[in-house]
Amino acid sequence: MSSIIDKIPYYDTIWGRRITNLLILGIIFFVLFLIVNNIIMPTMTRYGSEFSLPNIIGMTIVEAEPVLREAELEIITTSEEYHPDKPTGTILSQFPSGGTLVKAGRRVKVVTSLGQKAVEVPDLRGFSIRQAKLNLEASGFTLGDIEWTSTDSLPEKVVVFSYPSAGTNIPYGSEVNLMVNQGPYQRTVFVPRLIGLSLEDAANRLEDKGLSIGLITEKVNEYFLPETVLEQSEDPGTELLPGEEVDITISSTD
Repeated sequence: MSSIIDKIPYYDTIWGRRITNLLILGIIFFVLFLIVNNIIMPTMTRYGSEFSLPNIIGMTIVEAEPVLREAELEIITTSEEYHPDKPTGTILSQFPSGGTLVKAGRRVKVVTSLGQKAVEVPDLRGFSIRQAKLNLEASGFTLGDIEWTSTDSLPEKVVVFSYPSAGTNIPYGSEVNLMVNQGPYQRTVFVPRLIGLSLEDAANRLEDKGLSIGLITEKVNEYFLPETVLEQSEDPGTELLPGEEVDITISSTD
């Protein structure tokens, strides 16, 4: 049986065979071109045309995965970071960034949140305010309010306790307040009423309270006996520390 080529017109001539062979080679190259252009090249270039990468920052991994899967993209978590405002699993950054032109099959690398970092408050008892501040900053906290109290068990101007207290786990970056010792507790006394008393009685009344008479000023007044207290520098009921003085004005006849 003769071949198909033998049936081609003029194939039995030299020029006929050459033309036929060229036609066959052309068909073969055309078929190869179609295969390369439509099958091999799209495969090598990851399915052809580019498209804009979705912005997935702010989504959780669970939310972002189907979005990228639909675009034939793969998500890879490269690192995790603590963040005070973003819940665990929230995407903080992505590479390439949203809007970049990519092709199917591209890997999208993301950094996700670990949420708030809980840190233990250090024990600051006995430290100066300056050292306590440094210790707080080293642990990731900031110094909050400073209040004062009195105790005999610690030196002056050192921390008595903090609040939140030592050992408490609180979010990284939180404020820690300090209660600082201002020295031994000093009892206060109330100034008694002295007006109308004699100088001697006023002195005794103040002495009973742990106070004493300070500056004495005389003022002429004919309605009171001499050395009667007319005025006092501190109003009755005022709180003073023991040992403090109260100035008075007493009556005189000349």
